[in-house]
Amino acid sequence: MFFNPISRQNQSLFFSFISNRRFLSSLLRSSSKLQDYNFKPPPSLPQNPNSTSHTTKPTTKNPKPPYRPPSSLDRTGQKPLRSNLPFDFRYSYTESNSSVRPIGLREPKYSPFGPGRLDRVWTGVSAPAVDPTVKSVEENVCAEDAAAEKARKERERILGEPLSLAERKILVERSQRNKTKRQVNLGRDGLTHNMLNDIHNHWKQAETVRIKCLGVPTVDMKNVCTQLEDKTGGAIINRQGGTIVLYRGRYYNPKKRPVIPLMLWRPHEPVYPRLIKTVIDGLSIEETKEMRKRGLAVPALTTLAKNGYYGNLATMVRDAFLTEELVHIDCKGLERSDYKKIGVKLRDLVPCVLVTFDKEQIVVWRGKNYSAETQCLSNELVSLDDTENCDSERKSSSTSSPQNLDSDLSSFIEKTSTPLE
Repeated sequence: MFFNPISRQNQSLFFSFISNRRFLSSLLRSSSKLQDYNFKPPPSLPQNPNSTSHTTKPTTKNPKPPYRPPSSLDRTGQKPLRSNLPFDFRYSYTESNSSVRPIGLREPKYSPFGPGRLDRVWTGVSAPAVDPTVKSVEENVCAEDAAAEKARKERERILGEPLSLAERKILVERSQRNKTKRQVNLGRDGLTHNMLNDIHNHWKQAETVRIKCLGVPTVDMKNVCTQLEDKTGGAIINRQGGTIVLYRGRYYNPKKRPVIPLMLWRPHEPVYPRLIKTVIDGLSIEETKEMRKRGLAVPALTTLAKNGYYGNLATMVRDAFLTEELVHIDCKGLERSDYKKIGVKLRDLVPCVLVTFDKEQIVVWRGKNYSAETQCLSNELVSLDDTENCDSERKSSSTSSPQNLDSDLSSFIEKTSTPLE
């Protein structure tokens, strides 16, 4: 009884040994037959089927390529751009005043033109044409005057002879909405720096470009026209409301256009002094509070639409001051920064005293030293400035005979009918 299970165990071991031996012999026979038939295993299978050890190669990862900035910021091997324009580069030329100095900055002095892209220093507000680190004031003044004089002479050379009435009429007709789609929109930010590049791009294909002005800058259209002619070097040949036709000049060459570096982002506006004082000059605290309450209760002179044309707003406020002490303007729907800029323009143009901006309203006061005679005189001067261009056109049209107009018209059509080079 004791030897019987042991013998069974030995018997199972014996059978397992025989089966393993048969399996190994079959493998050897199959390998010998493969060699007889010249069988070549694929590279995925091991060359020797009996070998159990596989040689594995160490996997090496490709190293990451070095960081490369975007193409707009990659300035490797390139020199900073140099521009011969004589004025300081700003984000907006119509909505900023160089005479008003900020009291602080909202961000570090990072140049919006990109690192190493411009040879001018960014001061946080502008990029001056003359290096601000120069200690000698006389050298700066002389350099600015020389650059301004050189730019004036170059502008006169490019504009050439003044346009005749027939030439002006043809160019204005070609710039109408039903004739061309070439238009630059001037909105709430005014004449920005990158718009100068857009205007010169339009001047490559046509002699004139139409500029549509809407929003805050239209309060002072005289400033818009002055800045356009000064910064672009062109001449305004027609203006109807907020639509301006800008002429490039007779001898304008697109291949010799000025270098205008582009701003890559919009810089933050600096911190300026408060517009509304706690106590108005010449009044007490109680009188100031009472005036603000009365100003909000006065019926609104007008309601400003968003992105509208405000060219007649300053004249309306001047006329209202002839009979009223306070003027109330409704600005519901406008951005707070927009009606603040409108209030600053009215303060300088009318002139007047800002009372409050509460509840999206503008309330202005004509002041203690207001006199109706001086106000009427200023209104007459403004009207004379507005009609000066119209009078000059009428004089030129009256002095020129119909035969001269027809000859000028035919000669100009023959010149402009040839394709541009």
